[in-house]
Amino acid sequence: MKKQVCTFTLDDMLFGIDVPVIQEVLRPQMMLRVPLAPSVVRGLINLRGQILTVIDLRERLGLAPAPSTIAGMNLVIRLPDETVSFLVDDVGEVLDLAEDQFEEAPVTLNRTISDVTSGIYKLKDCLLLLLNVTAAATLPAERN
Repeated sequence: MKKQVCTFTLDDMLFGIDVPVIQEVLRPQMMLRVPLAPSVVRGLINLRGQILTVIDLRERLGLAPAPSTIAGMNLVIRLPDETVSFLVDDVGEVLDLAEDQFEEAPVTLNRTISDVTSGIYKLKDCLLLLLNVTAAATLPAERN
């Protein structure tokens, strides 16, 4: 059985999200900052009257901020109780992946990243990390 996954990049890593949970892909949007919000919340966007929280996946995964040359893209994701937007570097293509390509995430994977991935797919020339959207949208407790 095949699984359709939409790819996106963060830093030099390739990630994927199951296509059925993606509502749409947007170019950079005007965002309203939220005072006192956790640092992973980049802001709010108004999508045709629906207010969405924008989660910066680079910040969520503990990666360096995106260089100014990267405008970013918004992946609008439907979760069971809400709709959120993930800010990513770039959106790639939709891949049809076979179940036999899927493996558990390696233990050597960074803990923050492994906490939000369901596993990996071995592609011809790289690894694709499958994002667990519910875990990624769950904000970690702020450290003092």
